[in-house]
Amino acid sequence: MKTALLLSGGMDSIALAWLKRPDLAFTVDYGQLAAPAEIAASAAICQALEIPHTVLRFDARSLGSGDMAGAAPDAHAPASDWWPYRNQLLVTLVAMKAVALGVKRIWLGTVASDGSHKDGTSEFIEHTSRLLAYQEGGLVVEAPAIAMRTADLVRASGIPRSMLAWAHSCHKADVPCCNCRGCNKYYEVLQELDSNVEVAG
Repeated sequence: MKTALLLSGGMDSIALAWLKRPDLAFTVDYGQLAAPAEIAASAAICQALEIPHTVLRFDARSLGSGDMAGAAPDAHAPASDWWPYRNQLLVTLVAMKAVALGVKRIWLGTVASDGSHKDGTSEFIEHTSRLLAYQEGGLVVEAPAIAMRTADLVRASGIPRSMLAWAHSCHKADVPCCNCRGCNKYYEVLQELDSNVEVAG
């Protein structure tokens, strides 16, 4: 059964790619400021794993707010980088291309910490999967690492540190700003991984 991964270029999706080795990978440039670095990171991983990589482009920057769109935060936003229905949009765009390529399963790099957002919960995955399965193509959406923490996923994947270094998590730019939720998570995970290495040593 042909599988495809929605590959953002961040730690979670890169580690999942290394762990699960999907048949295809898709990265979406939807107008986010970090798109060039996300695409470069995704391409590097796919090249190393010999996975066909497709970049889909759809300019939705005018629909976003805050850090990722380079715009003022929305007054109703739950976070500084709010993009309403973003994951729903990304899954739909990837499914539109994937179904034509014979894909039956789409994997998302959702992890346990993403549960603070509705579109990072198991309920969201289940609802989205049912919707796509109901439509033509009968696609199934899964999040294989949804019960895992990022550090645990990285360890389980066995991804070399040299490849993990490609991960781009910044929400504000295609170079790390070191001052956003994405960058903070990236450095926290690295610190945890390094701490465990020191303890084990």
